[in-house]
Amino acid sequence: MKLDYSNDGLKIHEILDELDGPLKCYESRNCSIVTEFIIVGLTNTQEQYIFLFLAFLIIYLITLIGNFLILTLITNDSRLHNPMYFFLSILSFLDLSCASVTIPKMLDNFLSDRKSISFLGCITQLCCFQFFGVVECYLLAAMAYDRYVAICYPLSYALMMDRKTCAKLMIGCWFCGLVNITVDVISISTLDFCGPNKIDHFFCDFAPLLKLSCSDTTINQIIFFVVVVLCGVLPFLLIAASYGFIINAILKIRSTEGRHKTFSTCSSHLLVVTLFYFSGTYSCIRPYYENTEDKEVKVIAVIYTTLTPMLNPLIYSLRNKEIARALKKLIIQKRFSQEKHTFRS
Repeated sequence: MKLDYSNDGLKIHEILDELDGPLKCYESRNCSIVTEFIIVGLTNTQEQYIFLFLAFLIIYLITLIGNFLILTLITNDSRLHNPMYFFLSILSFLDLSCASVTIPKMLDNFLSDRKSISFLGCITQLCCFQFFGVVECYLLAAMAYDRYVAICYPLSYALMMDRKTCAKLMIGCWFCGLVNITVDVISISTLDFCGPNKIDHFFCDFAPLLKLSCSDTTINQIIFFVVVVLCGVLPFLLIAASYGFIINAILKIRSTEGRHKTFSTCSSHLLVVTLFYFSGTYSCIRPYYENTEDKEVKVIAVIYTTLTPMLNPLIYSLRNKEIARALKKLIIQKRFSQEKHTFRS
């Protein structure tokens, strides 16, 4: 480009002001800083917004009802006060939290003409989702360890999985989540956002956010990969190791009925792990921020952000006699209290 140096260099500034793109912002440092982002969402077709709004509203309501019900049953029934259901109650809380971080804003965007989110709101959503997601990864590993101890060391289960051990496992899970968001905040604080502000996703995620930065994101991508390995792959390897020992123990059981009964105690957890890890890891590891038109990744992301929290209570409740018994007990108690109140009236 030919620059005009006449008139005391005023033309240079005029020409620079006409340049577009992140590079100009980054080099000149004379540009507006991004204060909000536009969430592109799942589709650009307005005719589908109402259908998607109703669909995700139903999913969210089922998620709330199912997970609140699990929490209520475990809290009220003393027979469910054991490590397995303690971890299940934490899982229900995390599912509620993950769904509440993403779905309400998604529903709002379906009905809004301008699908925007503030810079602070985007970073908050990102950090909260990453925090709850990492805690859930390590929680699933803790639940796998619980099943490993229960099946491989049944006589020592009460001693090995006492309250102190459960507390240590949970503290470790929450600590890993805190470390993750600390790394996220430090990593994001080094980035400049002064160019495009359209996030081609339905929520603020780390990978598509890097695409919008006008800074060099090489170090941030390396950090992101390391976080995925430590917070995703490592817990998965721990789960795989636990199930390796579990399967080995099950194969040693002579009766077919005994093997089936033993495996059924951990089949629900295995299904949850499969749904959560395969969808979540696929979306994290694949560098989809290089292709902002990739609809496939959005669909996969829907599985671990919205469908998994909804399905977890159903998966754990299905064929679970203790949960069914606790639910029946709760219904009887509510009916009895209503009849008692009516009788007094």
